[in-house]
Amino acid sequence: MTVDSSMSSGYCSLEEELEDCFFTAKTTFFRNVQSKHPAKNVCKPVEEPRCPPTLQEIKQKIDSYNTREKNCLGMKLSEDGTYTGFIKVHLKLRRPVTVPAGIRPQSIYDAIKEVNLAATTDKRTSFYLPLDAIKQLHISSTTTVSEVIQGLLKKFMVVDNPQKFALFKRIHKDGQVLFQKLSVADCPLYLRLLAGPDTDVLSFVLKENETGEVEWDAFSIPELQNFLTILEKEEQDKIQQVQKKYDKFRQKLEEALRESQGKPG
Repeated sequence: MTVDSSMSSGYCSLEEELEDCFFTAKTTFFRNVQSKHPAKNVCKPVEEPRCPPTLQEIKQKIDSYNTREKNCLGMKLSEDGTYTGFIKVHLKLRRPVTVPAGIRPQSIYDAIKEVNLAATTDKRTSFYLPLDAIKQLHISSTTTVSEVIQGLLKKFMVVDNPQKFALFKRIHKDGQVLFQKLSVADCPLYLRLLAGPDTDVLSFVLKENETGEVEWDAFSIPELQNFLTILEKEEQDKIQQVQKKYDKFRQKLEEALRESQGKPG
């Protein structure tokens, strides 16, 4: 797998994902399970194809895919039945990642020689990856989600545990944006082939893993300090939102009182 810069659990809408959630100092959001209001969009189970396609069917799908691909990023079929192609992954990480401190960016030479720059120092620091950045990957039909995640982390020299992250597929359906978390054994290129080259039909998103219990020992001191900073900022933002809401409500009440006082009883 090469990197270039350029939910077997069910679907969830973007609105549902962001509603009734609050931040905690871990790699995920906890949903407010005590909410009395039902979710607007309940996760729906997804049925995946059970029978693997034949070699002839794969060839036909690849030919159809390449005729619709307009950016010279077609797929190539090998004699053994495997094929290679490109996928694009959107990075939507809300929390900081841990990287080696004082390390220069990876060069093409390092990538070719598979030099692990992260292993050259024990010093660590945390920073935010650019939100909505897109990375293009050249992968095989046998490349799994787990390998895609590890490749992306290696590209950015992220030393966090890969299990902290998850790959989602994003689709548009009935005017909604839906996400499905992929299994670590899924093969993204096969999903790309089935959906076609249109990224509006299907795209891939790297996010924090939203399953599992809190494992506090997995976090470094800089990570925990960053989480506290984020919590304090979100707390202040929430306080300002509430104050603004009630200030506006108080202003309307005062205006209504002044208007009623000016009218004959």
